[in-house]
Amino acid sequence: MALPPAGFRLALVARRSSEMADWANSRGIPPEGWRVYGADVGDTDSIVAAGTACLGAQGVPDVVVANAGISIGVDTAERSDLDVLARTFATNNVGLAATFHPFVQPMAQRGSGRLVGIASVAGIRGLPGHGGYCASKAAVISYCESLRGELRGSGVKVVTISPGYVDTPLTRQNRYGMPFLMTPEAFADKAFRTIESGRSYSVIPRQMGVVAKLLRMLPDPLFDRVLAGRPRKHRGRRVVERQERLRRACTQRTQRIRRGRRRVKENFNRLWSPFANSAKPLRPLRTARRRRSAPTKRPARAGLSFMSREAQ
Repeated sequence: MALPPAGFRLALVARRSSEMADWANSRGIPPEGWRVYGADVGDTDSIVAAGTACLGAQGVPDVVVANAGISIGVDTAERSDLDVLARTFATNNVGLAATFHPFVQPMAQRGSGRLVGIASVAGIRGLPGHGGYCASKAAVISYCESLRGELRGSGVKVVTISPGYVDTPLTRQNRYGMPFLMTPEAFADKAFRTIESGRSYSVIPRQMGVVAKLLRMLPDPLFDRVLAGRPRKHRGRRVVERQERLRRACTQRTQRIRRGRRRVKENFNRLWSPFANSAKPLRPLRTARRRRSAPTKRPARAGLSFMSREAQ
């Protein structure tokens, strides 16, 4: 990747911060050239806190790249897939806006900066079984376009990059052909040059941009015929169902604990209520126990008296 040789200091954000640190070390980037902030882009408060921490530790950055995203197939006929859809939008759309949020005002006050949103060619036209991802990436394109207009004249540029297919664990699950497949390193180099140029919108690689424009121009009946029989994206039903089972188990455990506490409180109040209205004060509990457990005098018998006192 070309960032460190170009003189950039990196602020890296990831849920698994140790793996991100390993990546930076494996690239030979000097320790003073990077810093890792642990955050979950799907949690708005978490990613905003990471951005705020970056401002405090490293100052206002020159470039902010929001590239986190998830891709899971959905079937609107399945109730569980609606949860998948909500999680996709929370990560790909709200997470992107939350990533930009801490830096918009400081960059505008400084009069310079670049906000880079990573969309996808999947956001240009909808693909069967891929509705959640396509819709979220179309929203990224429109959101960045809107933000670019809002920040016009402030000195802050908004760059939208729509990648084609990049060889990552996310795309290796696809069950269909992926033309113009790129390595992550090749995409990173092209994306860096795009960000440097300040171009507002770019499709990488260029060949995929031509394909995307042709698909956009196709009439709907022809487009539907071209995609007929195309394999669907893997659905995330099992993942969501596992999370739902875990959520239900935690909820049930919490409810059991609350019911137990409520029963203890009710029993205590029932036992205590006769004494609460009594005018006569109660004797200390410890004294009462001592008096109840005081030994009774018995006739001394050889060999038994010592044993009885030991037992008491």
